[in-house]
Amino acid sequence: MRYRKSEISRKILILLLGGIALGLTHSPKQYFKILSGMVDEWKGINKFSFKRTIKSLYHSGMLKEIKNKDGTISVVLSEKGREIAEVYSLDNLKIDRPKKWDGNWRVVIFDIPERIKKVREALRMHLRNLGFYELQKSVFICPFSCVKEINQIIDFYDISEHVRILMAHSLDNEDELKSKFGI
Repeated sequence: MRYRKSEISRKILILLLGGIALGLTHSPKQYFKILSGMVDEWKGINKFSFKRTIKSLYHSGMLKEIKNKDGTISVVLSEKGREIAEVYSLDNLKIDRPKKWDGNWRVVIFDIPERIKKVREALRMHLRNLGFYELQKSVFICPFSCVKEINQIIDFYDISEHVRILMAHSLDNEDELKSKFGI
């Protein structure tokens, strides 16, 4: 499988967002050699594309160099790169499905103002992508632990004052919902 430049950029930004910084030497030639070694882990991404993408991310301001006291250089996300990587990481959120359901329903309710309607629609999209069921227009439900994932979305969009996460032990239509979630 071959990857497009945008897919390679996405992988690199997410990797760096995860806190993995590249400890590098004084020489740019050396750090590109180190980066080239990482390419082997990603089948389908050739070394030339990988190097070109790193250079492109650096020149576009998404990556920056930090000179360490020991003389090495670290390549890390800039603020601009962090913002883009966070969007990418939201797209990769997944809720773990335990082998045994704990019997609790997680309910996300929200009342997001009309002035930030696009954020409201983005939240709905993320909830659907995570596998939530829409009970009502601004009420979504999931039977699995998901507070960390929901808080990540809430923090990204800065909407904590508009969103609540509830835990319910029973619902009047529980049998129907259990069937929808296969539990």
